[in-house]
Amino acid sequence: MPKIWDALIIGGGHNGLVTAAYLARGGLKVLVLERREVLGGACVTEEIFPGFKVSTAAYLCSLLNERIIGDLDLARHGYQVYPKDPTFFTPFPDESYLTMWQSQQKTCQEIAKFSGKDAASYPIYEDFIDRLSRFVETLLLKTPPNFVRTRFADLFNLGKLGWSLFRTKEEERLGLVRMFTQSVADFLESWFESEQVRVTLATDGVIGTNGGPRSPGTAYVLLHHVMGKVEEHRGVWGFVRGGMGAVAAAIASAARDSGASIRTAVEVERILVKDGRAVGVTLADGEEIRSRVVISNADPKRTFLGLVEEKELAREFVRQVKEIRMKGSSMKINLALDGLPNFKAVPGSDLMPHHKATIHICPHLDYIERAWDDAKYGQPSQYPLLELTIPTTYDDSLAPPGKHIMGIFLQYTPYDLKDADWSEVKEEYADRVMELIEEYAPGFRNLIVERQVLSPLDLEQTFALTGGNIFHGEMSPDQLFFLRPVPGWAQYRTPIRNLYLCGSGTHPGGGVMGAPGYNAAREILRDWKGV
Repeated sequence: MPKIWDALIIGGGHNGLVTAAYLARGGLKVLVLERREVLGGACVTEEIFPGFKVSTAAYLCSLLNERIIGDLDLARHGYQVYPKDPTFFTPFPDESYLTMWQSQQKTCQEIAKFSGKDAASYPIYEDFIDRLSRFVETLLLKTPPNFVRTRFADLFNLGKLGWSLFRTKEEERLGLVRMFTQSVADFLESWFESEQVRVTLATDGVIGTNGGPRSPGTAYVLLHHVMGKVEEHRGVWGFVRGGMGAVAAAIASAARDSGASIRTAVEVERILVKDGRAVGVTLADGEEIRSRVVISNADPKRTFLGLVEEKELAREFVRQVKEIRMKGSSMKINLALDGLPNFKAVPGSDLMPHHKATIHICPHLDYIERAWDDAKYGQPSQYPLLELTIPTTYDDSLAPPGKHIMGIFLQYTPYDLKDADWSEVKEEYADRVMELIEEYAPGFRNLIVERQVLSPLDLEQTFALTGGNIFHGEMSPDQLFFLRPVPGWAQYRTPIRNLYLCGSGTHPGGGVMGAPGYNAAREILRDWKGV
């Protein structure tokens, strides 16, 4: 073991592991320190019920960048994804339903059940979204220009960005402006007349957000979720064989192959700073580890308000960090099932196509908006938006024969409850969620063998997600690109020399993407000669 490491990474989440892999490939002696016994942060697989391997937090993959997958040869390290098909299944109270497929033709046939006009509009909509996605994707692996202490290089990069935008078609430029400012409801209502189509697509605009479908800026969240590919299928999400922990395991294996060292079950208590420079960390057990560079994969608030002593930072910077909006309103419920649900809209408990889709329980946009109304005032939604997935319909390695896993990701359950405590009410609330599913799939509760309920408070305590926010901070326009995490510090560097950020609290944001980790590694390697 070296007495002084070249680079020390706090947190073995997928972004931290990506940074470790690239720094090790660049010749640095790298050490990753992970607080939990399992690697991956929120991207993990855990046997929380005997015989059932569960993606306890993150549950689908699409955004993991192709460049990273190829550079690190993740397939050789066990990374395999099953693209979802169908993509979405939304049952409605009148027992009608909408299924969306990888095949545009089949999707249009489904949409035509509700609106011939929408069926004709859908291919045009998909092409438009695809063109916007391709433009935004060009920014994902780039370091944002500094919009505060602007140098010539920043002005040059801003000019290049402006020129790239100017070269797009007029409708695309206008579309991008609208995506960053509109609500997802307003955006979709300009395309489709059918409520069934609108609500099925709108869910991607509110997942993980503190806002409803009529909140400005949620249109961009939709765009964020449709970027990326799975096996050349653009905008399609998939299930990772072995669960989401297999993503972290593959990246960790690539990092180790390049020479990185990884320790688990070690908690960093403090980042050591001397003369304004990060020089290492102190662990909870008192051990000190020295390093020339320290990189935090923790969110900005946990890093600057918890791991760094406040005296090391300017008062204005601390104020900006404190003002980052980072309170979540999402809950995750993991179930072990004795069989597959029997939906009234499509009867049958044998494996059918709709069981393989993301299943939405949210009949219309106003339903979602009212769910958000509850959360705004500190109440868990009486009628929450539910997103159900059954990974065992693709991956038989996750559960005993004949058994299944269901993940329920739901909105809206505010981190701050009015006159209640999550530790006291979460199980009762989960009972309400089971009742809601029962309305669409009678007998569902009888299938449940085991249940795990993760409130926003649990997400914070278990996965170190401040406020239970799955994105390390809201993905709103005022917290994106050169404003993420705070203005003037969007280039992965921090006010403390040789201290960097590499997590989802930096550009381009949340999701199992790896881009923040990749970008941070590039900037660290650029600075390395000056360390």
